[in-house]
Amino acid sequence: MRSERGWLLLAGTTEVAVAVGAVACPTVSLRGLLIGGPLLAAHRLSVRATVALAAAAALLAAALPGTGDAVAPWGVAPDYAVSVLFVAAVGLWAVLLAHTRTSCEAALARMTRIAELAQRAHVRPLPAEIGGLAVAVHTSSATEDALLGGDLYDVTLTAAGPRLVLGDARGHGVDAARVGAAVVCAFRQTAATEPDLVRLARTLDLRIQADLGDEDFVTLLLADFVPGEVRMVNCGHPPPLRTGRRLEVLEPPDPSPPLGLSPRPCLQRITLGPQQRMLFYTDGLTEARDARGVMFPLDHQVKAALSAPPIDQALDGLLDLLHQHAARDADDDLTLLLVQPTVGLLDGAPGPAPENEGRQPPLRSP
Repeated sequence: MRSERGWLLLAGTTEVAVAVGAVACPTVSLRGLLIGGPLLAAHRLSVRATVALAAAAALLAAALPGTGDAVAPWGVAPDYAVSVLFVAAVGLWAVLLAHTRTSCEAALARMTRIAELAQRAHVRPLPAEIGGLAVAVHTSSATEDALLGGDLYDVTLTAAGPRLVLGDARGHGVDAARVGAAVVCAFRQTAATEPDLVRLARTLDLRIQADLGDEDFVTLLLADFVPGEVRMVNCGHPPPLRTGRRLEVLEPPDPSPPLGLSPRPCLQRITLGPQQRMLFYTDGLTEARDARGVMFPLDHQVKAALSAPPIDQALDGLLDLLHQHAARDADDDLTLLLVQPTVGLLDGAPGPAPENEGRQPPLRSP
C-alpha cells in the first residue's frame, strides 16, 4: 500500500465505489464523497496523478444522476450545482497540495544528499591496510539517520608510519558532530607535519578553542605505529585494549584532562608484537548496559572475539557480543577501531622517542 501503484489503486477504487453507490441509490446524494480520490492522491501520488483523479472526480460528479430536487429557473438543481463545484474545488486544492508536497520532498532529498556527502567527508572509509597496519572500523551515531555524532576518528600516513586519532566530543548529535568535525579538520591539517604527539595534542587543543562552548570538551587519543611499538598520547579518553595471552587495558602513566579542559599530554610507549592487536574505542562500548544496568564487561569473551581471524570478522564478533549484552538501542555514539601490525610494519627497530616522552617505562607484553 505504500507504493505509488497501491495509492493510485486505492484512490481510483474510492471514486469508482462512490460512483457505483450513487447509481445504485439515486435518492441519496453521494457526489461529495468523490473528494476522497483526489485527497488520497495528494497525500502520496505525483501532481500528474492527482490532476487526473481530480478531473475524474469532477466529471463523475457532473455525470451522476440527481436526487430529484426541484430545478431552478436556469434548469439546474441547486444541490447538484453546489456539489459539483465543491468536488471540483476540493480537487483543485488537492492538486495544489500535491504540488507543495512534491516540491518539499524534492528539496528535502537534495538537502539530505548534501548532508550525507558532508558527513562522509569527515567519516571517510578507511583502507583495510595503511602503512603496514591492518585496520577494521565500525562507527554508529546515536542520532537516527545520522552518520556523524560526537565520535571522531581518522588514520593518516606520516613519514614515521601510520598515525591514528580517536576522540569523543561531549554529548551527541549535531552539536557534538560540529566539534568532532573541527578536531578532524585540525588533525588533517597538522598530523603529517608535526612529528611529536605531545605537541600535536597541544596544537589540536589550541585549534579547536573557537569551536568549544563553555562546557564543551573532547576526549582524545593519538597513536603512532612504528616498528615493534605504539606511541600514544591519551587526553581523557578510555584506554585502548591489547590482546595477548590476556586482555590488557593500557592505562596512561599520567592521566590528562580532555581537550578544552587544560590537557597535560604525556607520551606512552606500548610494545606490540605480530600476533597482538589493539582495540581503540569510545565509551559507547564500555557504557552499554544490560537489563539490570550492568555495563559491558571486558572479559574473556571479548578477548576471544578480538583474537579471531581475520580482523574484520573479529570486530563483527565484538559487535555481536555488544548487541547481545545491550538491553536497548544505543543511546550513545559508538566507534571501534581494531588494528594489527603486519610484517612490513614490524621490520626494523623502534626509533628514538620524542623529547616529550613520559618518565614511566614502556608496558611490555605478558
